[in-house]
Amino acid sequence: MFVCMCYGVTDKSIRAAVQGNGVGNMRELREHMELGSQCGKCIQMAQHIIDQTIIDDSMFKNVG
Repeated sequence: MFVCMCYGVTDKSIRAAVQGNGVGNMRELREHMELGSQCGKCIQMAQHIIDQTIIDDSMFKNVG
């Protein structure tokens, strides 16, 4: 699904940035890809995807 229509950023690319590059917030995400600087409608959804990806990943890490 497209999160940022202005720059063509998808939810998959945001998840990949979180998982592959350790992105944890919008500031870090914007260092890896361009989004949120045109209309700004994508910022809330992008942050939600970052948060959800971090939560999902942390639930399945081997802690033992």
